[in-house]
Amino acid sequence: MVVVFLADGFEEIEALTPVDILRRAGVTVTLAGVTGMEVTGSHGITVKTDLAAEDVDPSELDAMVLPGGLPGTHNLEASPAVKHCIESCVKEGKLVAAICAAPSILAHKGLLAGKNATAFPSFQKDLTEGGAVLSSAYVVRDGQFLTARGMGVSTQFGLALTAALVSPEKAAQIQDGIQWQS
Repeated sequence: MVVVFLADGFEEIEALTPVDILRRAGVTVTLAGVTGMEVTGSHGITVKTDLAAEDVDPSELDAMVLPGGLPGTHNLEASPAVKHCIESCVKEGKLVAAICAAPSILAHKGLLAGKNATAFPSFQKDLTEGGAVLSSAYVVRDGQFLTARGMGVSTQFGLALTAALVSPEKAAQIQDGIQWQS
């Protein structure tokens, strides 16, 4: 199972595009609300979540996803439930994915030190200050960490998640099915 954490002010496309792509791949994806069971994104779209963030059991996860957006990223970073899940996933070697501003959460925890990573340009300083090796790629995987730049690469991010969690072949099949051109 993959959990996508949503907090008020999240970037809707960064959250929901990977959910759609992963579900097309047959992956069980759960939306966890950090600021309530109904969470409103940075562009006024309200999404009903499956469970509260504090009810997520990290031992049941294959991966976790942190969408960006403001103030969503700050709300995620302030959440004890999100912090606990990150720590558990890192300890267990599970995939931790973050896009746009959200890779800064991982950098602030020192998790990207020495790792290739990327983020939205105005958050790249957070990564380098946290010891990350900044990549010019739009989506970057280094070990158990998958980072991406922003809303415009949400499809590529979702396909990279699919390749990591299912297979590159399944990601290619979905890419062809949705007519996404890399």
